[in-house]
Amino acid sequence: MEYIKSKIRDVYDFPAKGVIFKDLTTVFKDAKALHQIGVELADLYRDKGVTKVVGIESRGFIGGSIAAFELNAGFVPVRKPGKLPADTLKASYDKEYGKDVIEIHRDAITEDDVVVIHDDVLATGGTMTAAYNLVKSMNPKKIYINFIIELSALGGRKNLPADADVTSLIVC
Repeated sequence: MEYIKSKIRDVYDFPAKGVIFKDLTTVFKDAKALHQIGVELADLYRDKGVTKVVGIESRGFIGGSIAAFELNAGFVPVRKPGKLPADTLKASYDKEYGKDVIEIHRDAITEDDVVVIHDDVLATGGTMTAAYNLVKSMNPKKIYINFIIELSALGGRKNLPADADVTSLIVC
């Protein structure tokens, strides 16, 4: 994890004054760090019977796709409105800088699935809670939640559903 941590870039005053943004693009462009993330993510779930990895737009697509590949599981995108072509389920939520809506294909998850929902960063937890509720509404066997980085000072973990099984690779 120390190698991955060393590649994270802090961007000050982004997207708003006073915010220190944890930029993972510097991690993703480094082949060694990207490979390590894939292995670390997959190792958390190799023995859990995962059938689908749900990635949240947009940076959650990166780690989520890698984890799905490593786990020999399917990948399901959760996207902003109007980006998915078939029938969707929607959830609105509050995020640290306003309100937003996400969507998932209505037929993306079945009752036979074991799901990992992945996003790059846990900040306040709003986006993940909305994604969790969408996936849970499809009644999969089990849901796991995963992040690359958890920003503990923002307290997002306490805003996630109480029954959620949450793991973060790095806690800052």
